[in-house]
Amino acid sequence: MSKTSYPLKLPNSVKVAAQRLAREDGVSLNQWISSAVAEKVGAVETSAAFLKHRAGDATPADLLWFLDNAADEPPVAGDERLA
Repeated sequence: MSKTSYPLKLPNSVKVAAQRLAREDGVSLNQWISSAVAEKVGAVETSAAFLKHRAGDATPADLLWFLDNAADEPPVAGDERLA
């Protein structure tokens, strides 16, 4: 496995929490952060692949029918568009 260094600056509160969690897991802070980044990369890549598969050959223009036929009602309370 090839490794590279990356200087990481974290807010102190995040670093302290990560150190605590790493200690609880019995691993170094570096190992814990590497694992956390790997988990995030996997989640993002998995969700991107899932959404691409679900979209199939659809294009944004394919959704215009739904917008054109949506009811013209005010938004539900709390869903208003912020200016």
